[in-house]
Amino acid sequence: MTQHQARGRTTLPAALLAEVDTSLAEADAELARRYPGDPGSRQPVHTVYVPADRFDAETVRSWGSQALEAMDAHAPTPGAFAAALGVPGGGLAAEVHARVRAKLAREPVEDLRIDFEDGYGHRPDAEEDADAVRTARLVAAAAADGTGPPYAGVRVKCLEAGVRTRGIRTLDLFLTALLDASGALPAGLRLTLPKVTHPGQAAAMARLCEGFERAAGLPDRRIGFEIQIETTQSILGADGRATVARLIDAADGRCTGLHYGTFDYSAACGVGPAQQRPDHPAADYAKAVMQVAAAGTGVRLSDGSTNVLPVGTTEEVHAAWRLHHGLVRRSLERAYYQGWDMHPGQLPTRYAAVYAFYREGLGAAGRRLAAYLSGAAGGVLDEPATARALSGHLLRGLDCGALDGAEVAGACGLDRAELESLAGRGTVPGV
Repeated sequence: MTQHQARGRTTLPAALLAEVDTSLAEADAELARRYPGDPGSRQPVHTVYVPADRFDAETVRSWGSQALEAMDAHAPTPGAFAAALGVPGGGLAAEVHARVRAKLAREPVEDLRIDFEDGYGHRPDAEEDADAVRTARLVAAAAADGTGPPYAGVRVKCLEAGVRTRGIRTLDLFLTALLDASGALPAGLRLTLPKVTHPGQAAAMARLCEGFERAAGLPDRRIGFEIQIETTQSILGADGRATVARLIDAADGRCTGLHYGTFDYSAACGVGPAQQRPDHPAADYAKAVMQVAAAGTGVRLSDGSTNVLPVGTTEEVHAAWRLHHGLVRRSLERAYYQGWDMHPGQLPTRYAAVYAFYREGLGAAGRRLAAYLSGAAGGVLDEPATARALSGHLLRGLDCGALDGAEVAGACGLDRAELESLAGRGTVPGV
């Protein structure tokens, strides 16, 4: 048999193959633009929401201290904490308890959003101007001395006609003061645009970011922004199309995240106050649409919050903790790896749910990844996409402190750089 015969014979002419390549060039370029994949950066496990007038230099440290005080008062031991959450005690509970306390002392807040919208309300212009400048200077100082959270920024008023001018002015004042105070925008800067109802508003926010960059001499696309999904129009438009996908497109590559707004969205759907929660069917539908629209775009998802706060008697605190812990766990299982926290007392249950989720999955993920890389047969037949997901799972555990490098290397034989390569993490500037 000749070498030509061994390779097999084809029928399609070369000219046709070239024609197909040419015809699909535009589609290839569009797919590459719209679906760049994971940005390759750390995603915070939560966003802490603090009204601008209540934010000061001690806010982050105070949240950590208050969270530890709540644990001391209402669940001082690993067994008591596990019982309060309604989860089994034992080795995992002890590991989680110790890591949660260490996290609260070291880095209680991963992402801070200083709020100038609902939590702040409508105030005299001079007062909001002063708060915008003051909070920017505090963020700059914390970033400079290393006391700030990895991510921080503002939520300004929306771009609807009645508050548009005020929202844009606050954004401009905050960014200008931040730049003046630090000489550069912090790497972890986050901007959140609420109550988006039309793709034109996302496009306008993108133009504002671009305009600030040009006026301030910043690199192109240095500034991105998150879109808060809290209106029905942002999920399904009057034409029956999924608006959220159009919002991402209208942002022209600057949308970094979609944050679900539990209470505004629920109210817009007619859900009664007692049923306004992240696990309501109306919420699940909205987040499922968000998830599909964001898949492959590099846009991260964040779940909403619960307004049931862990305050009062120990019994009341435990009930609120169990609710919050269950909601966070539910979100993680549905691949919403971030959510909003509204009270220091929610930090223990946020980290307890997150840490248990990643620590429980360490052994199985490590074994499956090691088997995939070695080509060994096992009870689960994993494909490249699953190997990427397994690597991403371990990386998220490392990012938040649920896992450490030695544990992960022991489980799968890979270091962080190897995991990042296998996960296909890239780099998207400015996000």
